[in-house]
Amino acid sequence: MQSEVLDAVIKGVLVGLFMAISVGPTLFAVIKYSMDNSYKAGLAFVLGVSVSDSLYVIIANVAASWLVVLGKYGNYIAYVGAVILLIVGLAGVLRKAKPKRPSKEAVTISGAHYVKIWASGFIINTINPGVIISWLAAVTATANKDGTYRFILFGTCLVLILSIDFLKVFLAEKIRVLLTPRRLIYVQKGASLIIAILGAMLLLKTFMGQGT
Repeated sequence: MQSEVLDAVIKGVLVGLFMAISVGPTLFAVIKYSMDNSYKAGLAFVLGVSVSDSLYVIIANVAASWLVVLGKYGNYIAYVGAVILLIVGLAGVLRKAKPKRPSKEAVTISGAHYVKIWASGFIINTINPGVIISWLAAVTATANKDGTYRFILFGTCLVLILSIDFLKVFLAEKIRVLLTPRRLIYVQKGASLIIAILGAMLLLKTFMGQGT
C-alpha cells in the first residue's frame, strides 16, 4: 500500500512538473498579467487555470469519453484558442504605453477586472488542445488503477502545478519592481508578442491539417 502511494506521488510530481514547466501561452500570459497589474492579477489568472485543470481531471476520471469527444473537435477548439491568443497578444503589443516607474505598492484594480483576468486564465487553458491531450493521456495511463491511487496522483499533480504557477507570479512581481520603466514596457510587449506568435503558430498548424 505504501509503495503504491509513493508511486502515485512520484508520478504526480513528474506529470505536474511536465505540465507546469512546459513553455506555452499560459506561461507568458502569467508574466503579462503580473507585469501589467501586479501579482494579484497574476494570482487571479493562475487560479482560473487551476480551476480549468481541476475540471478536466474530474471530467477525465468520471467521464473520459467526454474528453475523447472534445478531442474529435480538436481543430475547431484550436481555431478558437488561436484567435483568442492572437487577440490577447496583439492587444498587448499595440497598446500604447508610456514609461512609468513600477510602484512597489499594491496596484488597486476593480473586482470585476479580477474576474475578467480569472476568466482569461480559465478560457486560455480550457481551449488549449495540448491540455486536453495531456490530461486524457494521464487518465488513460492510470485507467487500471483504483480511485485512491488516481486521487493521490492527480491531487499531487494539481497542487504542484498551482504551486509552481504561484512561484512564476511572485518571480514576475520581483522582476517588475526592479526593472526600469522602459525595460518594463519591453518585457510586457515581449510577453504579449510571444502570446500572439504562439496563437499564429497554432492557427497555421491547424490550417495545414497538423493540429490535434
